[in-house]
Amino acid sequence: MPNRRILSIWFPRLAAERHIRRDPNLGEVPFVVVRDVGQAQVVSSLSPLAQTAGIYQGQPLRDAHAMCADLLTRLSNPHAEAAFLGVLHRWAGKFSPWVAREVPDALVIDLTGCAHLFGGEEQLARQVEQDCEELGLSVQLGIADTLGGAWALARFGGGQGGDHHRNGDAIDQEARATRSRAGKRRHWERGGAAPAVTLVREHGRARIAAPGETYKALAPLPIAALRLDDHAMAQLSRLGLRRVKDLVEQPRASLARRFGRGLVARLDQALGALPEPVSPAPPPDRFATRMSLPDPIGLEEDVMAALDRLLPRLCAALRNKGRGARTLRFEAYRADGTMQWMNVTMAKPSDDPDHIRPLLRLKVEDLDAGYGIDMLRLEAVLHEPLHLRTASGHLEAAADGRARMAGPKPGSLDRLIGRLGTRLGVEAVTRVQPADSHIPEKTWVTVAAAWSEPVEDWPKPTKPRPLRMWPPEPVMVPDVPRLPDSFRWRGRRHHVHSVRGPERIAPEWWLDDPAWRSGQRDYWDVITRDGHRLWLFYAHGASKSSGWFCQGAFA
Repeated sequence: MPNRRILSIWFPRLAAERHIRRDPNLGEVPFVVVRDVGQAQVVSSLSPLAQTAGIYQGQPLRDAHAMCADLLTRLSNPHAEAAFLGVLHRWAGKFSPWVAREVPDALVIDLTGCAHLFGGEEQLARQVEQDCEELGLSVQLGIADTLGGAWALARFGGGQGGDHHRNGDAIDQEARATRSRAGKRRHWERGGAAPAVTLVREHGRARIAAPGETYKALAPLPIAALRLDDHAMAQLSRLGLRRVKDLVEQPRASLARRFGRGLVARLDQALGALPEPVSPAPPPDRFATRMSLPDPIGLEEDVMAALDRLLPRLCAALRNKGRGARTLRFEAYRADGTMQWMNVTMAKPSDDPDHIRPLLRLKVEDLDAGYGIDMLRLEAVLHEPLHLRTASGHLEAAADGRARMAGPKPGSLDRLIGRLGTRLGVEAVTRVQPADSHIPEKTWVTVAAAWSEPVEDWPKPTKPRPLRMWPPEPVMVPDVPRLPDSFRWRGRRHHVHSVRGPERIAPEWWLDDPAWRSGQRDYWDVITRDGHRLWLFYAHGASKSSGWFCQGAFA
């Protein structure tokens, strides 16, 4: 059996180069991607020009702007970056079927028995670098007998770690006198000759350790190559243990007692004493059916007859996997070589053909057959797991029966939402849900009905709230905190019968809301002599002037 060979592919600028691929102009200026860390923003990825300007990963954004005034920034999008890594995962399948992701910016490939198909490991490394160059991606490679060894060579094999501004040596952060005393002991970091790594053959940034010689390739590397946490690396640096070779020469029992079993496990994984498998992600389930027709069809009845054959097969495949279709894609391939497609989205995932068929019929009515349709395809583009249904007892079954007789059928609302969404669009059918806010107009939010659940029990307000609310409208009265006996609103004179209040509500000081720039408000429940019950408030004034306003009406 051939020796196990692992390839680690690291994309050090994945997030930044994703934006550069979409907008090539960003590659001509210093550009970084930032992420939120607490109350500050730090650099998470940067372009080569930004690195040339002295900016480094993990640097606070304000410090980066001080070093480079023309720096451009974009916010980090972990979901989009994960999707981009998924695309690269499918690309890496050309080298080996055993590919795994290392979130957020790396891939691991088991090359055992595959490298000879590309002319050897060096030729395979050249092919990977050439593909990444064509894709506009920076890449660093490492090949070794173990996953940990390949990871270390990809990031530290050429003396270039992932953290360029720090080398993990605590002495570099100490006083100048201390650094001068340590210069003789670490002469290779002060301009002297570096230890030769004879067993690592480099092509560009590819590092390859010969089979069975992983230790010799990893020995001169820093301890950060073992995937240790910052606290452990700081402690090891204070003890003078800065290279992998220094750790290997120490008694294992002493290392385990002082630093825990995790340190020894990482060392064994890198050297091959402890197995570390490559676990590729399973391929996603795909559900699709198609039908080729002997003669082109164009009538609606013929298309529905074909769908009556496709739909049960698709629903059976979904049911076998415990999945339900949320979005269906219907494709009609016409005789002239063109294709027309349409999507059908349901409010709830379903594997019931009787539920899906009426929605497809609504779309088939708008189908343009052209010179005839010779192939139909139906695919579940988006599918979700269906919850298992447990059998009810006699009492529960009787209660469900009475409920069905007394009210609408279960799932009828979801079917209605699905039919309306098919006609109007899924986002056009909405419902409101409660929100946690003390601001009256922010106590609810509008969400898409197809992607949300109805709320049975709404929280009761602490104070009475009007049935109808609208944006504040000015009330013509003197600008004083006390409401007079009469006021003018909407062109009419209203006389006050009774007043309840006030209820003081302060704005959200941490948000800049234009509607609340008039400062804190005192709300009054006002009943007029005409029988109107209005909700008035007095704004005390802030960036806008004070005054009286009407915002709602009670039932």
